[in-house]
Order: sequence, then structure tokens, then C-alpha cells
Amino acid sequence: MNLFRRSLLAAAAIATLGATQALPAQAADPIKVGLSGPFTGGSASMGVSMRDGVKLAVAEINKAGGVLGRPILLVERDDEARNELGVQIAQELINKEQVVATLGYINTGVALASQRFYQEAEIPVLNNVATGTIISHQFEAPKAEHNFVFRTSAPDIIQSAMIAEEAVVRQGFKAPAILADSSNYGQLGRKDLVAALDKRGVKPVAEEKFNVGDTDMTSQLLKVKQAGADVILTYAIGPELAQIANGMAKLGWKLPMIGSWTLSMATFIDNAGANGDGAMMPQTFIQLPTTPKRKAFIEAYQAAYKIDRIASPVSAAQGYDSVYLLAAAITQAGGTEGDKIRAALEDLNTKVEGVVTTYDRPFSATDHEAITSNIPVFGVVKGGRVVPAHPEDLEGDKALRVKTKG
Repeated sequence: MNLFRRSLLAAAAIATLGATQALPAQAADPIKVGLSGPFTGGSASMGVSMRDGVKLAVAEINKAGGVLGRPILLVERDDEARNELGVQIAQELINKEQVVATLGYINTGVALASQRFYQEAEIPVLNNVATGTIISHQFEAPKAEHNFVFRTSAPDIIQSAMIAEEAVVRQGFKAPAILADSSNYGQLGRKDLVAALDKRGVKPVAEEKFNVGDTDMTSQLLKVKQAGADVILTYAIGPELAQIANGMAKLGWKLPMIGSWTLSMATFIDNAGANGDGAMMPQTFIQLPTTPKRKAFIEAYQAAYKIDRIASPVSAAQGYDSVYLLAAAITQAGGTEGDKIRAALEDLNTKVEGVVTTYDRPFSATDHEAITSNIPVFGVVKGGRVVPAHPEDLEGDKALRVKTKG
């Protein structure tokens, strides 16, 4: 283990998370970092899990002495998954709070609306949950000289390809239907999914849309049934995904559901109950102690928040890892100037042992995606939890997957 990781993890056992706000007595000014996500509403299971993963990492780092001898101070804001509120928060965190970086976002639409303010201010953003393919490319050259947007989640272009392969190749379905919500997330994901199916020589027999908050999917499901679909592919979030599963049950009809990672949300699993069993989705992290780091993270999270099942394990793990990547970049930069942190992230010379993976130069000047297609595996809902859909994918050397080079 490198010296950076050893020093930061010297005090990894946490009795309380009070250190995040009630910081240890240190003479140095704190490093203010923004934390933005939906902590209430339909996306809250993702937002709260991400927030709690971030706070867990910050507490560990602060107990080990902070970064450059300074504690990290999180400035939290609830964006409620609303684009306009996300924009207001971004401006507040930049202009009033003067954060050196921000961690988030959860929702693709909020990210696309808000991160332009960080780009203009030359302050790095580490998107640790939002997956819209365009997110990390929004300010690539030649649009801007330098791109200040980074990501530690699996983009939809990766997930959609995995969904298509699982449905068409691995399971042999021939007549997929797509159900996607009307948000930026749902419609951009639907577009990626159609393209991924096309590469497999398959066209969806139906494409149905619904709004966030809809509670009756009967019309969409009847059209899917009439089209002769043999599998439902989804791009939406937990509450509405549960309505799809429950709607099929009300009709006395059930098709397999394969969709984006959000099928792992507690709001899908709990609201769908037994109707959600068998749903499959790509996952960068499944709540299992398949590596020592994952075991330590799960135990620390459970102890800190007094829970057994993490509401959104993917969100929690990616949020946690994003803090350590930012801390490594600030350490390498030797300060908190935004452009120096960006440059350090693009050429990180320290390996960072994370929950999702071990990050070895995860970014470059032309690649701001930490996750490559070999890292996620498929999960499946079983008995109220997400477990590996194909256990062999996590056996032996496959348990820890690292970014491909080149």
C-alpha cells in the first residue's frame, strides 16, 4: 500500500461521523468541498447513500490528519433532483462558499444544467453517480481548453452495451421493448440503448415513455404486450421502475426486466417487493465483501449509519471513492487551486485503493472517465437484495477489476 493511502487510513475505524462537521482542533483553515445531490424525493436513496459514502471517507481522512494538514469541510446542499435548484446551488457553492471542488451529481439533467458554472469558474467536479454519456464530454476540446468535469460512475454508453449483450446474446431475447422515463436520464439512456441494440442487429418492438412520478403503467405495458415483447429493458429510477413491475403483476403477466443500474435502488426493491425479483442491472459495486477493502467499507458504513442493507450501494461506494481521488489530487497539487487539482487528476501519480476498483492513473487530459467497460458486472434482485447475477464474474482474480489501459 502506498504512503498516501497508509497515512489516510491510519484511523479508518470510526465511532462517529461528527468529525465531518465538528472537525478536530487544527490550526489550518479547512478545505471546503461542495456536496450536491437529491437528499429528499424519489432519487433520495441514491443521494443519501452517496452523501453518506462521501461523509464516511471525509471522516476517515480528517481523523488521519486531513489533506496537506487541513481538514476537509463538506458544504452539503439538497438539489431535490431539480435542474433549476441545482443551478442555484452551484452558483452559491462557487460564489458564496468558495468551494475548491464539488462532489455529486446524481441526476443527469441536474449535472448538465449545473456543472457549466464550475467549468466557467475552473473548479473541478467529480460526478460520482450521474451516468448520462455526455456528462464528462460536455466541455471537451475544442469546446474548452481544459475540461473540469470528471466521473467515477459507469456511463450509459457502457451500461447500454452491457444490457444489450445480456438480453440479446447471453439470454437470447429477440423482441425487446424499452420503457424509459421522460427525463434527460431516461431519454439519453434510451437513445444509447437503441444504438446498442442496433449493433446487435435488433430493433425494439416497442418504445414507451412515462413521466417521473407516474403511478400507473397500464397503458404502456399493454402496448408492450400487444407488440409481442419478450423482455423489458428500462431506463428510469426506482419508484417508477417499481410501478412497471407491479403493473405487470396487476395484469397477471410478467416479462424479465433488464435495465440500467437504478434497478438496484431500494425504492425499486422495496416498492416492488416480490414483483421485483429477477430484475437485472449493471453494477460497479455489489454489497458483498469480495475484497478486503470492500469488507472494511461495508462494515464501517453499517456501523456508522446503523443499517444492514445500503439503500444504493453503487452510489455509496462511488461517492466514497471520489473523496479519496480528490484528496490524492489536492495532495499532488500541493494546494487547492482549481486548475492545479484538474491537472493532478489528469496525471495522478499515486494509486488509490477504492471500493469499486484500484485507481491507477484513472484519468488523462483526454479521458475523464474512471470506469471502463470491464469493471461493472451484472447484479440481480433476489429476496430484497442485489446479488451477483453471474457469480463467476466475481470469482478469484475477477473480484477486483481495474481500468483497461490504452
